Amino acid sequence: MSSLPAVSRTAVGVARVRAMETARPEPLFRDPYAAAFVAAAGDGAASPDRATLTDEQRRWRAGIALHITVRTRFFDDYLVEAVASGCEQVVLLGAGLDTRALRLGWPAQLRWFELDLPEVLAFKQAVLDDLGAAATCDRRTLPTDLGGDWAEPLREIGFNPRAPTAWLAEGLLVYLDGQTAARVLDTVTGLSAVGSRLSFERGDVAGQVATATTDSRPDEASALWRGGLGRRPSEWLAEHAWRATEHELGDVATGYGRTAPTSARSGFVTASR
Repeated sequence: MSSLPAVSRTAVGVARVRAMETARPEPLFRDPYAAAFVAAAGDGAASPDRATLTDEQRRWRAGIALHITVRTRFFDDYLVEAVASGCEQVVLLGAGLDTRALRLGWPAQLRWFELDLPEVLAFKQAVLDDLGAAATCDRRTLPTDLGGDWAEPLREIGFNPRAPTAWLAEGLLVYLDGQTAARVLDTVTGLSAVGSRLSFERGDVAGQVATATTDSRPDEASALWRGGLGRRPSEWLAEHAWRATEHELGDVATGYGRTAPTSARSGFVTASR
């Protein structure tokens, strides 16, 4: 696990949250692979001992865990609806240890692309191979740095820019600066045919960096946040020919029978062309 860069080790923390939710009596989703990723990562990816955390740090961790749990179900539903509405391919940007290609029961003809750093995809595939796990759809991976040029390599592995696509950037943009985040979305826009969909997190969660001290954030992930797009996503999307809707975390959580703290400021964006 030590071979993974810090921004990639955060994917193990996300898998830990998914494993904990899966173990609940009535989970919002089931990810039967998440616990295996955590186990394979070893002690190097262990979370801080809860007993050593302050009350503020515990609240911070609980808030992040809720955000991850709710977003997982929200993006599950988004992708299911997008494919049912005619999207012929799915692209996960910064796929991390996402297992939706395996756990949501897709049609065999669906083309599914996962983009992330080589170390992340190699770690993920090794765990899945050990489990004998395979996707039901046509899953393909592209080791790449999303800060660079990945459009042509994506085409080379079978992506069709003329087909409607469901794009997902889960937990990605907040780790990018404004210029890089905009460049990623520009690339997505240039590859999106009519009928395509796009979803990602609203950047408000990054704003918490400015209002929370380093001591209140007992996780490696938030120290790596760079702010993302830096402006209201719906405005950027409207300027680039997307029809966007913003979804408040609290409203989404309530719809799933969960309660978000009143201080929660994060949310999600869905858009179509």
